[in-house]
Amino acid sequence: MKNTPRMEFRRALVAPKQAGFTLIELLVVIAIVAILAALFFPVFAQARRRAYSATCASNLRQAGVAFGMYTSDYDGLYPIAIDPADRDTPQIWDSFPPFKALIPQLPWLHEVLQPYVKSKELFHCPADTGIGIEDFTGQVLNAKPTSFGKYGTSYLYRTEIAVRGLHDSSFQEPSNVNLYMDGSGIWHGSGRSDESIGVSEWYKSNPDLQNRRFNTLHADGHVKSLNFQQLDRLWSLPL
Repeated sequence: MKNTPRMEFRRALVAPKQAGFTLIELLVVIAIVAILAALFFPVFAQARRRAYSATCASNLRQAGVAFGMYTSDYDGLYPIAIDPADRDTPQIWDSFPPFKALIPQLPWLHEVLQPYVKSKELFHCPADTGIGIEDFTGQVLNAKPTSFGKYGTSYLYRTEIAVRGLHDSSFQEPSNVNLYMDGSGIWHGSGRSDESIGVSEWYKSNPDLQNRRFNTLHADGHVKSLNFQQLDRLWSLPL
């Protein structure tokens, strides 16, 4: 049966119209998505920061096992090795000239510990965004874009332990000895960046430093997240 113009007209009248969004509906949807993003993105960012901190703490615990295996192999002595701050800011050792003179020939600590770990990633804090100024000396340390990328490690060593030739049984209170820790407190803390504070304003009572946090391996093997004041106190305690 042939279609007539009248039949085509009737079909056009009853055919469903194509669905679509109006401009107002699209704007409403975009506004809702923007509101949801504003609500949930900070939650996701906080969850990611916590995950990074947990991974970092796990790395340090495993590093503690590596330290234990090393001292077991070397009659209780800790590695005579250096970290990025020792290598690039040797002036911090001006009061120890013999050790300062040795720095160019000494191995990296993470390379010394490498035989006792499964992967080099153990020395990589996932929150590592580099170091501009070392937190407790105030010295410029150009560890950018990440400390791990530039040096192969995100962590700093209390090298004084090696300088003094201490054994694992030498410490008065091992639980109060900061053995190995985050290279920067901004990674797991908050506040202004190193560069925005600047060397001229870098003093330990500066409020901009007080919300920094450091995952820290203690000499007894436990790992704890410390704020700036807590870690500064450990640096000042006698070994």
